[in-house]
Amino acid sequence: MLVWILFIALIIVFLALDLGVFNKHEHVIKSKEAAIWTAIWVTVAMAFSGVIYWLFTEGLVENPTNLTPNTAVLKYITGYLIELSLSIDNVFVIAVIFSAFKIPALYQHRVLFWGILGAIVFRGLMIFFGVALITKFEWIIYVFGIFLLWTAFKMLKGDDENFKPKDSWVFKQIGKIYPITSNFHGHDFFVKLKGLNAATPLFVALVVIELTDVLFALDSIPAILAITADPFIVFSSNILAILGLRSMYFLISRMLDKFRFINYSLVVILAFVGLKMLFSHMLELPEWLSLAVISLALLSGIAASLLIPEKETHEEVEQDE
Repeated sequence: MLVWILFIALIIVFLALDLGVFNKHEHVIKSKEAAIWTAIWVTVAMAFSGVIYWLFTEGLVENPTNLTPNTAVLKYITGYLIELSLSIDNVFVIAVIFSAFKIPALYQHRVLFWGILGAIVFRGLMIFFGVALITKFEWIIYVFGIFLLWTAFKMLKGDDENFKPKDSWVFKQIGKIYPITSNFHGHDFFVKLKGLNAATPLFVALVVIELTDVLFALDSIPAILAITADPFIVFSSNILAILGLRSMYFLISRMLDKFRFINYSLVVILAFVGLKMLFSHMLELPEWLSLAVISLALLSGIAASLLIPEKETHEEVEQDE
């Protein structure tokens, strides 16, 4: 338990430094700053693979699945890349939520900070119960596999493209439970108006982001459980990917149109992991192959988005003529 306590304490220190030191004064996060922080978080996550190797070499962490240090590192990196790639889809939804509630760029980091904090708690609980289910009921892995394939199919069809936060069930329920004001009051989540407490658009956006992250976790948690059922590897790779989500949002949210093919990468990753789950008792793939497939899918989507020119619309062609 000491390793778990130290890891959680490290995460708390990271979050305290983030809000209390580096972002003590609210400001608009520029692309350059976001790029630097994204690089820092990815470097921290990759460096942590060395910690994973050391922990499993020295036997300092429980090893219920009997992993060798090298295999543990491969599973950790693969799991981290899965979570990082699936987080990209989360960025698209966060951008839609901020746009729908007209959240000023000045306050977006604050909303994401508390959103990430809540996500860490919820995902920790989901990982705990997910590992427990797979350990106790081996057949649940087939349920997870089918669910991931269904998610990949829905993503391929683009069923979630018309997501409208203000028309969502969540938004309507918040309005029934607690008064909502349409005005901003600085960075406050709540404000007192005529003697009554009311939620500002910042709080509403936070709740919607929190609940949509839970829905995303329904995909990402089974996906990483297909790689390993080791609780520490699942938790650490997941949390370190989440910590980098804020800087990733500010980095790529301004370039969403450029990543036109990234959804196809996510479809391939989810489908691959789902099939791996379904055939886990008949076919055991080497860890390097899973890592290679996931990396190739992600890099191919990014490369295709950057290299393949967008097709001209019919109107643009007529104007050129």
